[in-house]
Amino acid sequence: MLPRAAWSLVLRKGGGGRRGMHSSEARGGGKMSPYTNCYAQRYYPMPEEPFCTELNAEEQALKEKEKGSWTQLTHAEKVALYRLQFNETFAEMNRRSNEWKTVMGCVFFFIGFAALVIWWQRVYVFPPKPITLTDERKAQQLQRMLDMKVNPVQGLASRWDYEKKQWKK
Repeated sequence: MLPRAAWSLVLRKGGGGRRGMHSSEARGGGKMSPYTNCYAQRYYPMPEEPFCTELNAEEQALKEKEKGSWTQLTHAEKVALYRLQFNETFAEMNRRSNEWKTVMGCVFFFIGFAALVIWWQRVYVFPPKPITLTDERKAQQLQRMLDMKVNPVQGLASRWDYEKKQWKK
């Protein structure tokens, strides 16, 4: 916040309110500062500064003609006046962008890179699988559990028919 003395100085010069901002003195005599908010947005369509502040002779003549009756202006002149004030139309603001293609490309790139890292780790970093995970050893372990009659009431041994040597149906 500015102190009261500074505010009174700003208000005396006419640069504090909205009217002061739209005067030619506040805009630097027609030249646009690089830090101004000159673009329209969907939620705030009326920018504080016009899009073009430095006008050539043809555009100045069009601005003078604008002060008269708008029925005398052609459609092309109305569009040119609109383009002097605004950067883009609502249709151009609401147009879909192709940014999703870049995002999806980056996502797939990183998924592919992660898959390559996982493959590399499985081949070169992780130790080989233990011998107990082979199919032969698993079959031997199952047979041993059946021979020991492990959990005969509700478990594995309860589903094995010991007389026929096959699984119960």
